[in-house]
Amino acid sequence: MTVDFKRDVKILLDDVLHLGGRALAFDENTMLLGSVPELDSMAVIALIAAIEERFRCVIDDDEIDSAMFAT
Repeated sequence: MTVDFKRDVKILLDDVLHLGGRALAFDENTMLLGSVPELDSMAVIALIAAIEERFRCVIDDDEIDSAMFAT
């Protein structure tokens, strides 16, 4: 992953979850699902939609599992 991509993902995560800048300090090892209270099932759906829109991609339902959002 490029630095810009990582930064873009952090900004997106921060915006979708309304973290007030906290996500900018996250790294690849930061525990998310189960550790960030704002990341509930509805937030996961919103985050997937935001990722698809921002990066112009499609994430198939069968590609999604909890491991995807662990860190």
